[in-house]
Amino acid sequence: MSIEDHLFEQSEDEYGIHYRPHFLEIYKLYVEMADRISARRQIANSFFLTINSAIIAVLGYVQFGVYLGAKLGLEQSQSGDFYAIISGLGMILCIVWFQLLHSYKVLNTAKFQVILSMEQQLPLAPYRAEWEALGKGENSKLHKPFTHIEMIVPWVFFGLNLMVLLKVTLG
Repeated sequence: MSIEDHLFEQSEDEYGIHYRPHFLEIYKLYVEMADRISARRQIANSFFLTINSAIIAVLGYVQFGVYLGAKLGLEQSQSGDFYAIISGLGMILCIVWFQLLHSYKVLNTAKFQVILSMEQQLPLAPYRAEWEALGKGENSKLHKPFTHIEMIVPWVFFGLNLMVLLKVTLG
């Protein structure tokens, strides 16, 4: 079954005289919900970016304290276990972050497929026109979807945490 088969289960004649006004209200609500998903994705990105930045900052701060203490002749050392646990936690958070971004990408893709299908029944199709103007995502010179860029960030932090973990375990 196609999206349209699921979306338009009743014809305008079957539904009755309120079909058009109800259709428009549902369309507006659905577009709003798609926008809310994008806003939630940005909040999740901010959360994970903050946590991962804090992890890297803490690891750097502790390492600087150990370095400074050694320069001052103080007998302090930080256990490699501390670095391994914190960087391991950071790596796990990066994997969760990436999976969450992927989930949002799939959900947004489905929502916009439904919106494009609904627009076939409207006098104007702004999302379809915008998608066409952007080359349907096939021309990276016209448009590189934000999702492609944002999905790299968790792997950058994963790599930073992995370098810390390797430094601690391999010396």
